[in-house]
Amino acid sequence: MKIAVFVSGGGTNLQAIIDNISSGYLKGVEIVRVIASNKDAYALQRAADNGIPAKVMSVRDYPSRNEWDEAVLSELRESGAELIVLAGYLSLLGTMVVHEYSDRIINIHPALIPSFCGAGMYGIRPHEAALKRGVKVSGATVHFVNENYDEGPIILQKSVDVLPDDTPESLQKRIMKECEQVILPRAIRLIADGKVSIENNIAKVKED
Repeated sequence: MKIAVFVSGGGTNLQAIIDNISSGYLKGVEIVRVIASNKDAYALQRAADNGIPAKVMSVRDYPSRNEWDEAVLSELRESGAELIVLAGYLSLLGTMVVHEYSDRIINIHPALIPSFCGAGMYGIRPHEAALKRGVKVSGATVHFVNENYDEGPIILQKSVDVLPDDTPESLQKRIMKECEQVILPRAIRLIADGKVSIENNIAKVKED
């Protein structure tokens, strides 16, 4: 299965996908394109180090959002991508891309949806909100993407305990390592193996 990975920052989840392809866990999966929302994303270096074609496509660089949407769609078509993976991607995809790739776009969110999600909840913010609310567990969610932030069907979730001395940064790091980098490759494998379906806006997962 050919995938395109969208990134905005350091690319730790992109690296997790690359590592799982190298190990054979993601057998038959190929990253055919990395698309970054900004030129300073370190994820671009990770792509270069692994010989993966990458492109910076910031909405700010196009005359209109529609033209950006069309350009991204054209890039995806050219790449042959069958699945889009948003791995720390901080922009909202365009309507044309979402429609053409309906039920073929997944995102990793650093909280247990429906908690601490939606517009503006990205990066460190979900972790700050979780600690402020005093929750005892937090984690990450892989879900399908629709036109609204974090509202698509949930595929997988994984949790960790929130520790008494946690800071937003320590919680973010633990969730990234113990949750995000575990369930994102797993979700890709399940989809590649045809084990995920959607019924009535609920993702049904047929595990091994």
